[in-house]
Amino acid sequence: MNTMLRKSVLGIAGLAFAGGLAAGPLNHHDATPTSAMTPAAVQADKPDMGKLIPHGVQGAQSKITLNDEQTANAKAIIAATKKAGLPERAAVISIATSLQESKLENLGHLGDANDHDSLGLFQQRPSSGWGTPEQITDPEYATLAFEKGLKQVDGWQDMPLTEAAQTVQVSAYPDAYAQWEKQAAHIVAQHWNS
Repeated sequence: MNTMLRKSVLGIAGLAFAGGLAAGPLNHHDATPTSAMTPAAVQADKPDMGKLIPHGVQGAQSKITLNDEQTANAKAIIAATKKAGLPERAAVISIATSLQESKLENLGHLGDANDHDSLGLFQQRPSSGWGTPEQITDPEYATLAFEKGLKQVDGWQDMPLTEAAQTVQVSAYPDAYAQWEKQAAHIVAQHWNS
């Protein structure tokens, strides 16, 4: 065996051995079958990021640290998405939309700072037919209303996030939704199966 090939083979064997030590010894008395410990099995409970962000992110991304209330609202959006029978991508679009509209806060009437009569996670307006103030400040109702609009958009599954969200929301800032796609995808990946 030539010296270069021998060094390569020994180097790969050394990395495999070192990787095994770094990962720790296998407990042979564990009742868990080794097939359940494969990387594919470990990741099977998390949605595929390729499905969550099929077009890649567009433009600079924003991120905020979520408090307990915002996290609960994100989980409520995910639960409503599942209730509607929609895939993870719908939850990503919904959460990104809510991040843009309210930073995942279930906003009531903000007085002079209010945008017309906009309320809730998606800043939906009773005067535009989204529902009563009580309905659109209910996270499940608001999400189902948003996603009902999303389902009416032909090809929403194949659109860039900002285009799908804008078609439903009709915002004065149509490109603003894109900045939240990465954080929304991470939230869905973290909580979809929790």
